[in-house]
Amino acid sequence: MSLLKTIDPSPSFAPRENVPAPERLVSGDPKLKTWAQDVARNETVHTGVWEATPGVSRSIKGKTFEFCHILSGVIEITPDGGEPVVYKAGDSFVMKPGFVGTWKTIETVRKIYVTVTP
Repeated sequence: MSLLKTIDPSPSFAPRENVPAPERLVSGDPKLKTWAQDVARNETVHTGVWEATPGVSRSIKGKTFEFCHILSGVIEITPDGGEPVVYKAGDSFVMKPGFVGTWKTIETVRKIYVTVTP
């Protein structure tokens, strides 16, 4: 097992496709794709590429920490009780454990993600 992993931003293998859970969907009909590319530390760290078409859903991190780097598209994240923040290609951000808010995909977004769940 190599301790160096390159994340391919345009994977050639088929993604896992799904939609937001009904209780989290706010508006629209977003379609989600995940290209999982690495798992580490007893399956507590996941890395890959994720894509979503326009729509709005609830983001609830629970105990999960997530780092995101936007490859393409535009999103707006609004923490509950906070102000909306717009992210676009080239931007990076972290959603810490306990984050709750809305995720609005304005233009189809593709991101590299790293999640850490205890």
